[in-house]
Amino acid sequence: MAAARSSHEAPGIDEVEGRGREGGSGRFGGSVRAVGRALRLPLVAVVRGIRKATFAHGAGESGLGKLIELHAVNGAGDVMITVALASTVFFSVPTDEARGRVALYLAITMAPFTLLAPVIGPLLDRLPHGRRAAMAGAMLARALLALVISGAVASGSLELYPAALGVLVASKAYGVIRSAVVPRLLPPRFSLVKANSRVTLGGLLATGLAAPLGAGLHTIGPSWPLFGAFALFVAGTILSFSLPPKVDSAKGEDTALLTASTGHAHAHTRKGGTGQPRPGLRTVGPAVTHALAANATVRCLTGFLIFFLAFLLRVHPLAGQSAAVSLGIAGVAAGAGNALGTAVGAWLKARAPEVIIVTVVAGALGTALTTALFFSLFMVALLSAVAGFAQALAKLSLDALIQRDVPDLVRTSAFARSETLLQMASVLGGAVGIVLPLNGMLGLAVASAIVAAGWLATVRGLLASARRTAAAGSLAGGTDGT
Repeated sequence: MAAARSSHEAPGIDEVEGRGREGGSGRFGGSVRAVGRALRLPLVAVVRGIRKATFAHGAGESGLGKLIELHAVNGAGDVMITVALASTVFFSVPTDEARGRVALYLAITMAPFTLLAPVIGPLLDRLPHGRRAAMAGAMLARALLALVISGAVASGSLELYPAALGVLVASKAYGVIRSAVVPRLLPPRFSLVKANSRVTLGGLLATGLAAPLGAGLHTIGPSWPLFGAFALFVAGTILSFSLPPKVDSAKGEDTALLTASTGHAHAHTRKGGTGQPRPGLRTVGPAVTHALAANATVRCLTGFLIFFLAFLLRVHPLAGQSAAVSLGIAGVAAGAGNALGTAVGAWLKARAPEVIIVTVVAGALGTALTTALFFSLFMVALLSAVAGFAQALAKLSLDALIQRDVPDLVRTSAFARSETLLQMASVLGGAVGIVLPLNGMLGLAVASAIVAAGWLATVRGLLASARRTAAAGSLAGGTDGT
């Protein structure tokens, strides 16, 4: 009985206190977890919203959504490095010295890249099964080089320039590979123009978000944006391997010959030894080559404006504004124009791409001429916006022409090689902008001459191609009707 009673006795004081302490700590832990969930909820909601947008309309199933996310990481990392380099070779020194440094930077980067650019496309043609690894390698190389540049920024050593060269080459190589990958990840009933516009828009949004973040990190120290770039590129390295395995598939592909004439193309046969001519880009119609030349003209203009206006507005700020404000207005206008061009390109869905290219290049030419005659802050901002708009819309129209005219066998290679040529045009335009005197009317007159030469050389061929395509469509429609 005593034992029975003792087993039902009330718990001791120490036991009650222990339970009380345990309950208290449990309530405290629950409160901490609740606060953590509340703080994490907005971030989770943003991530889920972004994932829902990027994975919409079959992009998640095809793998295009993951490429959009990877390109966003790429754009954010590149702008972090740009912020760091701008503060090092541009804003931190007098204008004449800054001009010399940037000229040296371009000389170091442009000459090797001009030699490397024709090699990148063929090299990727020979490595069709390693595109994910190649993209990861481009990301990892920039991550490591960002650390090298951070040390060079701190010490002021000349390691900055070869490291910047490596970053540029790796960035361009990534761009070439990305262009080659997109056709492999198209969702059902997705045009190439729409897919490229989504990828580009994702990169633009990430760049817009990362630019102020990089500027904020720079206030902590000049190396901090580079640390941010390192983290982003490491994440990009991991994301590269999350792309679907079909990215590495080269089934049904061959090599495009961008400079092949019809006779030259017939001299090259397919690897299978069938004696069939390998399709070259010029053998599928002149529209693509004319469109590529027009796009190169626009890329040359945008490369020119980046470097010429950067120094011009630093020395001669407009409308009583500071140099930073003038440059900021031009940069925001260019970004807004690029985003608008991307959105309009997706909306137009490749309607008469030849006419679109002719129109946007003519618009850029007219705006450049007007800006040269009536130089002002408003006109500079307008030219920056029109140039960004023209670049985005002309590139999407070129994508549409390649999708329409280039055979499936060489389409992926054609994208890679055309992107390489466009990157070279941008670098060459920047070089022209560096060497010109800082005179707004003179500089924009030269820019107008560049655009005029490209437009006049391509307008006739593009419009003739548009007429032939329209006539062929009418004939096909009449045949179907009968």
